[in-house]
Amino acid sequence: MTGRAGNRLALAFLLVPPLAWLILAYLGSLAVLLLSAFWTTDTFTGSVVRTFTGENIVRVLTDAVFRTATLRTVGIALTVTAICAVLAVPLALYMAKVATPRGRLMLVVAVTTPLWASYLVKAYAWRMLLSPEGPLTWVAGFTPGYGIVATILTLTYLWLPYMVIPVFTALERVPDTVIDASSDLGARDLTTLRRIVGPLVFPGIAAGSIFTFSLSLGDYIVPDLVADAKFIGNVIYDNSSLGNFPLAAGYSILPIAVMVGYLLVARRTGAFESL
Repeated sequence: MTGRAGNRLALAFLLVPPLAWLILAYLGSLAVLLLSAFWTTDTFTGSVVRTFTGENIVRVLTDAVFRTATLRTVGIALTVTAICAVLAVPLALYMAKVATPRGRLMLVVAVTTPLWASYLVKAYAWRMLLSPEGPLTWVAGFTPGYGIVATILTLTYLWLPYMVIPVFTALERVPDTVIDASSDLGARDLTTLRRIVGPLVFPGIAAGSIFTFSLSLGDYIVPDLVADAKFIGNVIYDNSSLGNFPLAAGYSILPIAVMVGYLLVARRTGAFESL
C-alpha cells in the first residue's frame, strides 16, 4: 500500500509542471482575453482604458458586420465538415473493411502524408491552382476563382485527414462478425451500413467533425488568400492590428461560445470516446 501511495505521489509531482503551464499559459491568457473584452479604447489616444463596460459585447451582437462575418464563417465551417464526412466515410470504409493489409497501409500513408507539409505551402498551392491563369484553367479550361467556393475547397483539402482518421478508427472497431451476422440474417449491404455500421461509426464522424469544424471556424489565412470576404478570424485580426484589442477580444468570445456549444452537442454523441 505504501508503494502504491508513493507511486501516486511521484505521478502527482510529475504532473505539476504541465498542469501549472496549462493553468498559467492557457487558462490565464484566456482569462485575460475574456476580461479585456469588457474594457474600452480611448478614441483620442487609442490606448486601452481598463474601465468595465459591456459596449463591445453589445456591438458584437448587434453590428451587421460582425453578424454577417459570423454567419458566413459558421456556415462555411459546417459545409466543410459535411463535405469532409461525405468524402471520408466511403474512403475509411474501404480502408478498414475492403483493402488488403498492404493496401490499407498505403492508403493510411497517403491520407496522412499531406499533414507533413507546411500549412502555408498547401494554402498557397491552392491559391495558385485556383487562379485565373493557374493549372486548373490550363487543364479544365475553368476555375471557380477566388471566393466562397475556393475557400470551401481549400479548407476541405486541408482538414479532410482529420475526418478520415477518426472514422477509419471507428470502422476498424466494428467486428466483422457483426457485419457477417447481419448479412446471414438477410439484410442487404445498404441496410447493414445504415442500421448496423452507421450507428457504431457515427461517434467517429462526430469526433472528426470537432476537428474540421473548429479548424475551419478559426482559420483566417485561407480566407485572406483565396476569398474576397471577411471571416471571424480576419475581423479579429483587423481590429487587433488597428489597436482595438477590447473589441477584438469581445468578438473572440463569440467563436468560443460557438465551439463550447458544438462540443456539448458532440459529447452527447459519444464523440469524445472516439478521440
